[in-house]
Amino acid sequence: MSRKRKMRCDGNKPACQQCIRAKKSDGCEYDDGKGKTRTQILRETIGRLEQRVRELEDPEYVSPAVQLFDPHGITTSECLSSSSSYGSPVSTTISASHSPYASDTTNSPPETWSTLPPVPSPSPSNFDIFFEGPRYQAPFELGPLLLDIFSPHRHQCGLEIHMGHLQESLQLPASEQRHPALMNAIYLWACFMSRPKPLCQHEETFLAQALDAHRDGLRMGDKVLDVIQASCLLSMYFLVNGRFLEGSYHASAAASLAVQCGLQAGVSSEGSYSPSSSREKLSLEPPKSGYKEGERILAFWQVYNLDRCWSVALRKPSVLLDGVDPWSSINCPWPQDITEYESGNVAPVSFQTVRNFLQGDLSGTYSIQSLRAKASALYSHADQLAIRWSTGHKPSGGYPEEVQALELAITRFLGTLVPVHQLTATMGDEKQTLIVVHTLAQAALIHLYQRFAQDDAVAYEKCSQASKTCVEIISYIAEQDYEYLDPIVGPCWTTAAEFLIRELVSITSSWSLGSADIRNHIGTIVYAMTTLNSRFPILGMSAAKIQKRMAELQ
Repeated sequence: MSRKRKMRCDGNKPACQQCIRAKKSDGCEYDDGKGKTRTQILRETIGRLEQRVRELEDPEYVSPAVQLFDPHGITTSECLSSSSSYGSPVSTTISASHSPYASDTTNSPPETWSTLPPVPSPSPSNFDIFFEGPRYQAPFELGPLLLDIFSPHRHQCGLEIHMGHLQESLQLPASEQRHPALMNAIYLWACFMSRPKPLCQHEETFLAQALDAHRDGLRMGDKVLDVIQASCLLSMYFLVNGRFLEGSYHASAAASLAVQCGLQAGVSSEGSYSPSSSREKLSLEPPKSGYKEGERILAFWQVYNLDRCWSVALRKPSVLLDGVDPWSSINCPWPQDITEYESGNVAPVSFQTVRNFLQGDLSGTYSIQSLRAKASALYSHADQLAIRWSTGHKPSGGYPEEVQALELAITRFLGTLVPVHQLTATMGDEKQTLIVVHTLAQAALIHLYQRFAQDDAVAYEKCSQASKTCVEIISYIAEQDYEYLDPIVGPCWTTAAEFLIRELVSITSSWSLGSADIRNHIGTIVYAMTTLNSRFPILGMSAAKIQKRMAELQ
């Protein structure tokens, strides 16, 4: 058995004279402290490859930080404790028990969602080796897995897309795949939804790649529809993690891009008038198939839901306009399920889609996607009407005509839905979306009348009944449903809870419920918020705010 040669070394690179004369230049590994020897580099490479093999063989395996091994006798433990360029191993597993919000509620939380403190992003991934390769491209081993994780949650974060075609696109050349901004935003959400499993350690990497690719997409003007969808996903990610400035920024960017591309006008047939075609706009190629046309329509309503609902939650104006002129009017038809578009069933371009609905027009599709969009319209419009009236305004001779008209529109809309008490008869995506739709409609009624409620018993009763209905809806939410609920229910529950607290304070009023009943209702809302907080951290602070206010009433 041969042994390692020991001889005096002159330190020359790439090999010393002794090794050259001995024809052993490949084995020269003199360490002068100025760089890594060939053996060190090989050891590190082998270590990285071994970790990659283990990751591919076992998805649950959590690899440690990369370790540097000194060939001159440093032990493994000494390596781990050293301050290498990779840093010490850091645990980045995130669980529901490790909420970013403190469990004690001694400090009074902010009064509005828009002022909640930001939640930091998860710690950087220790799996950087898996992302070596083409810029913005996920490892081919992870792509299908992440899409499988994301697929059942796509409705929850607003993305309506044909997942089968998306999976197939991973096999296409890079130029024919969806934009990296969209793919990395999807992968980001998949990792976020996988918490507390090890995949969540990739969040920071995919977030950085999605943001970089998004900037490139804006600069190049390439695959703009994908960039818009990515903006929506990024906005939602920031919002549910309490990063409101970033979330609001990307929501506004998505809305502005949608208008610039003319998405609010729908997809017009050849030769028909479209205001977006008669002005400078970003280039969108004509859709080549029914489902592509459908994705374009669905992308607009994704932007619409985000803009309308979260503008209410954040107390800021909406970006999307809906005027009477052809430049700003929303003429995009109500959305349908992507399978309808694939079968060629594409609704024609409508005229003033949302404005007509708010005035009582119930025609059009009754798909689950359209119900969600209509609920967004009611929720937003109720808030817009409410802010026109001062808090102390008492109506004389009845409520304003536009307020009565909207209440009628909400009542008619509720009549088209599966009743609350029959929600358990629905399944899966339909049930979870209907829970959100019902909740948005009830929150719309509270927003519409709460400014009148102080001085008017009828308005007070309308708000009280809507708040109780929100509580009733919660009673039909099964534990598994919380995994797939749209986080917009959080602000709606907050609105209901705040009115119930107001009702508890005015317990002497003749139209109030008993104190015990009200406290039970508020407790139900706090329970729902706390449960959903394990999925979306932002709900934890809102629940803490309600609990703090309740403690002050003791």
